[in-house]
Amino acid sequence: MSDYLQRAARHIASATDVEQAYAMGKAAVEFALAGKKAVMTTIVRKPGKTYRWEVGEADLSEVANVERKMPRSYITRDGFGISDECRAYLQPLIVGEDYPPYKNGLPQYARLKKVLVEKKLKQTFKV
Repeated sequence: MSDYLQRAARHIASATDVEQAYAMGKAAVEFALAGKKAVMTTIVRKPGKTYRWEVGEADLSEVANVERKMPRSYITRDGFGISDECRAYLQPLIVGEDYPPYKNGLPQYARLKKVLVEKKLKQTFKV
């Protein structure tokens, strides 16, 4: 998509983008606290005409460095557009605006306290 980088920018994220981003972050922390290792949070789309989703997980060994392509039927025959099928799939993902608060023309984001926590891992890792 020509606006891929723009869509990655928080200041124009859809309400769905923001809701799912927070859910993925929360789930990742919960996974870590539960001792889950080598897993990634995922968004699992539920079947049906109404867009519904839930948090899932995938083993990194199954998804790391794996490319998953969109169906060919999502691209128009001339290769320059998206099909109605694709639009129907994507539309719920871009619904609703959720702009961050602005101050003097700049988006205001949370500032983390950056408080260090006590080291819990006994194992050391080589970089």
